[in-house]
Amino acid sequence: MIFNALVFGALLAHSASAQNMLRFACSQLTIERADPLVNPGMVPTPHTHQIIGGNSFNISMEPGTFDPVKESTCTSCTYSEDFSNYWTASLYFRSPENGSFHRVPQFANVGLQQDGGMTVYYMPYSAQNNKMTAFKAGFRMLAGDPSETKNNRISICHRCLGNGEGFAPCDSKDTAELPKKYCPKGIRATIIFPSCWDGKNLDSPDHRSHVAYSNAGGLGTPRCPSSHPVAIPQVMYEVMYDTGRYSDQKYYANGKQPFVYSFGDALGYGQHGDYLFGWKDDSLQRAMDALPTGRCANANCSVLKIQSAQDSMKCKKKQHYQENVGQNGEWLKELPGGVKVMN
Repeated sequence: MIFNALVFGALLAHSASAQNMLRFACSQLTIERADPLVNPGMVPTPHTHQIIGGNSFNISMEPGTFDPVKESTCTSCTYSEDFSNYWTASLYFRSPENGSFHRVPQFANVGLQQDGGMTVYYMPYSAQNNKMTAFKAGFRMLAGDPSETKNNRISICHRCLGNGEGFAPCDSKDTAELPKKYCPKGIRATIIFPSCWDGKNLDSPDHRSHVAYSNAGGLGTPRCPSSHPVAIPQVMYEVMYDTGRYSDQKYYANGKQPFVYSFGDALGYGQHGDYLFGWKDDSLQRAMDALPTGRCANANCSVLKIQSAQDSMKCKKKQHYQENVGQNGEWLKELPGGVKVMN
């Protein structure tokens, strides 16, 4: 398996002031069929995403011209200077009785407060000579691939909470696929982004080629490949799905599990994440520079502006294409967009 669990475990074991990373909550901004990276301008897109961050999120966000800092009036994230957008596929429970679907709600990670949404990390694992280069305006990237049908432990993993979980992200007790057993405390999906950049391109046609994972794989080390020599903050998402409510053991009989992602993936290998940078001015660079000093850790970074959880939860965005995607707990006859379950 490819990860740097010892480094991550050591970081988490330190006191809050010594934890050399940002870890903060972002509440749900909207849930809709929109994807300005993969399907710019399309209304609606093929499958549902859950979106967090700045409320300027829209269907196009034209590269080179759209500025989320100027266009946003609020953010659903802890740090009020972060108008970036982060999004992933939604997870649904598929009823074995009648085949209907119920969107699985999300809950807050340990020590955080939020309304749905997810936990965002910025980790300086790849920093060379203690210097981390923050993203530039216009930067965007993807992690994971919705067409993936096999194990992809470098960027995607799932943890069964309350039923034999591990510690560091994507450790030996996590699975690339959705867990095939009941998880009483929920399922945590982890999405790990690349930590190395080519130093030139803010994006690429596939939204992947301008970045790369370090030579160690998933969670980075100082060894960036020569093709992508610039160490960038390693972004990671953690999504806490409240699967414990679906407790009937017949849902998990004979090695089966009842959950499916919004793009029709019942295995889980295709979970993915999209990232669109939108930090104000040099705020992210200031945070990265402050990490080694102890003035910046997790959701308590003294060089950044912090808003209350209540204010972050107030930041919402209406759907561009008004439809019922199960955002209020409704049962649906089919996945939004008529997506078919693939496996």
